[in-house]
Amino acid sequence: MLENLRGIFRKRRRCETDTPPPPPTKESEIIPRYPADIDAETPESNDGFEASWMEAGSVHSPHSDRPFNASERFVTILDNLDARVEKLRKDALNLQEKKDYLLMSMDLIKSNEMMQNMSEAEREEIILYIQRVSSRLGTVELNVRTVRDNSQEDSLSQINALIDNMIKMGDPVIGRQRCQLYLNACCSSSMDPSGHMDTVPEADAGPIDKKFESVLLGCTLDDQKNIKKRLQALMGYLNKQTVSH
Repeated sequence: MLENLRGIFRKRRRCETDTPPPPPTKESEIIPRYPADIDAETPESNDGFEASWMEAGSVHSPHSDRPFNASERFVTILDNLDARVEKLRKDALNLQEKKDYLLMSMDLIKSNEMMQNMSEAEREEIILYIQRVSSRLGTVELNVRTVRDNSQEDSLSQINALIDNMIKMGDPVIGRQRCQLYLNACCSSSMDPSGHMDTVPEADAGPIDKKFESVLLGCTLDDQKNIKKRLQALMGYLNKQTVSH
């Protein structure tokens, strides 16, 4: 009887020893699965995320010689999330540029000289239509915050005021000339290795607006890039307006 009990006890200990340790924590137990419908346009991003998770899990599998390291697992996940955040910022900035372009287009329509040739009733109808479209556009709120100090905020405000005044000129020829001066000011500066803007005239930059350039150099690098894109879009529109005349 005693020998039978010892045999049963030895078998139980042997089974407990041979039982493999529990598998590492799954991705879904740490962060929720990324909704497929949100990222429908780029489904491969989910595969990349899950692949990085599986790769990290395989390194620390129960059969690996290395001990399980939760810190490295989380670093892998956070690196992937950081890349997603950066992509989200870029997508939001692109949408912000599209919204700014739509706003600029409506401002140009309001200041177009052909509006002055319409009857008062026709002009009022067009203005009301523009207001309706502007109201709908106003329901779209996008806010990608660029870190600026007080001086950079003031510089950006001055730049926006200069561009707005140029748009409201009403004369596409004069507006195009002014826009070209502003755009040349953007192209006449280049970044030095430290990342700061340094005024280095380019051979094909052409005449520039010194006041605009001075204010531009007080803006952040991100703002300078966005200002240049805005002016390029505006120049394309003014070129078409000039040709049509």
